[in-house]
Amino acid sequence: MDYITAQEAADKWGITRRRVQILCVDERIEGAIKKANLWLIPKDTEKPVDGRSQRYNECKGKID
Repeated sequence: MDYITAQEAADKWGITRRRVQILCVDERIEGAIKKANLWLIPKDTEKPVDGRSQRYNECKGKID
């Protein structure tokens, strides 16, 4: 299986490297593994849905 780094995923998805790392820690990216201080993400993985957005929460009925 081919892997990309958190920085490469960030560039691919248009988000920051830190956000990718947070997604990895929260187990939102399937198949991500940590080697030393480097997150490795499967190359064919799609960007997870951002659960922080209001639009997403409205669709899921989570807005108070």
